[in-house]
Amino acid sequence: MSLPLVVIAGPTAVGKSDIAVELALRFNGEIISADSVQLYKYFNIGAAKLTNEEQKGIPHHLFDILEPDQPFSVADYQKLARKKIQEINERGKLPFLVGGTGLYIQAVIDPFEFPETTGHEEIRKKLREIWSQGGKEELYQRLQKIDPDAAQRIHPNDFRRISRALEVYYLTGKTISSYISKRKKSFYNLAMVGLTRKRTELYHRIEARVDKMFAGGLV
Repeated sequence: MSLPLVVIAGPTAVGKSDIAVELALRFNGEIISADSVQLYKYFNIGAAKLTNEEQKGIPHHLFDILEPDQPFSVADYQKLARKKIQEINERGKLPFLVGGTGLYIQAVIDPFEFPETTGHEEIRKKLREIWSQGGKEELYQRLQKIDPDAAQRIHPNDFRRISRALEVYYLTGKTISSYISKRKKSFYNLAMVGLTRKRTELYHRIEARVDKMFAGGLV
């Protein structure tokens, strides 16, 4: 039987966190962050994290778990989030996966297993050296030749994703696209909630959030 999971997604400042708290209160839920910045400690203001009062007693998971300089990948997030979903269901509660990092959400809900790439640090170091020495086009051309599907999805200036795609190929002999293409139906019983607002309203909310950040001591 598929585990139930509610996903709440949407753009910055649309109101995901507040709505998630209200729904969690109503449906006996707990919240898992799908925000790549809120994972890190000390970024309370810039990441717009809810205060303890704003959380209203609802357990929040995957907040403040990383040091600012701690390496962390989408694969790492996938493992942690899936474990939390399992644990919350075992407690008889409803998990809410909430955030604006679409890649994190997709990695959790899609039955996509990241390839093991033990020993990737040495390869990544070499790729970074090539990149920093003006070899940006060379690496992107490698990707175009090895995995044209991935090259179409990845911007030529996105070193992190180019490097990841090349690492997977060099370590496994398979393209990262070949892993992605194996995705099938999610093994969660999903309720997907996508939030939106009128553009002018959203801009006003973003401006108000930024003003609040500066007032709170962002700089």
